[in-house]
Amino acid sequence: MFNQLHAVARQVSQVVVGKDQQVRLALTCLLAGGHLLLEDLPGVGKTTLAHALAISLGLKFNRVQFTSDLLPADVAGISVYERETNGFVFHPGPIFTQVLLADEINRATPKTQSGLLEAMEERQVSADGVTRALPEPFFVIATQNPANQVGTFPLPESQLDRFLMCLSLGYPDAAAERALLMGEDRRAMLRQLAPAMQPEQLAQAQRALKDIHASPALITYVQALAQASRQNGLFAEGLSPRAAIALLQAGRAWAALEGRDHVIPEDIQALLVPVCAHRLRPLKAAHGQALASRDLVLQLQKAVPV
Repeated sequence: MFNQLHAVARQVSQVVVGKDQQVRLALTCLLAGGHLLLEDLPGVGKTTLAHALAISLGLKFNRVQFTSDLLPADVAGISVYERETNGFVFHPGPIFTQVLLADEINRATPKTQSGLLEAMEERQVSADGVTRALPEPFFVIATQNPANQVGTFPLPESQLDRFLMCLSLGYPDAAAERALLMGEDRRAMLRQLAPAMQPEQLAQAQRALKDIHASPALITYVQALAQASRQNGLFAEGLSPRAAIALLQAGRAWAALEGRDHVIPEDIQALLVPVCAHRLRPLKAAHGQALASRDLVLQLQKAVPV
């Protein structure tokens, strides 16, 4: 079943060229049952990657363009009075899907952003005193622009902690950019994509992760990383228990894609930055500057022995 995920990766990489590592990390995130945040400049392929993943995995998806005037009800749904029934009828919003593409999520106000918290954690939506379950599987793939761009609202720590991974695509290299310039239009390629995997097969692969062994020594290593993040003075707050669980689950997914039935420290190290960097806020340095979270996470990795 994991071989089919490799077929998905190959198909997505034909659309998002030159980003094989990011595609593999994104698949690891979805296999682990987590939500994915894509943070980068406009125009580098974030939305294209999200579309290609959803189509290739055979998942139903809805896209919501987040703007400053978007309301929580625009995403979750709203109850409308209908004269025929003499009562209110709930009309589900676009969140009732298997993949919600939250495009430019940090252009919505904090009120709308917080409307996703319950859905991302509990896989349910509460409206008008009624709790409604979301489809299975349910993923949020969100894109966001850099915080220094006009019209953005930073995601709060509680929201960031619910994203299993945060990835940055970056500019393509010369060969990939030339392939983009000379190749077929990406939107046309998306229309031609066919599912390389069915949702039931993805669910089966997710259930199989429990059979990927994590030894007590490996769990000790993950715990040591979490403890060090709380005590080394590099970060304002350390990793939460949810972050440590996410790191271990992502390690199981990465090991499965590597064809192994057990997790090794190299799996954890490969995922440390995408799983942890967006959850950690650096302390300000003496001169009012702060190192990037990515660099500090790499320092953390070097400081904790295997």
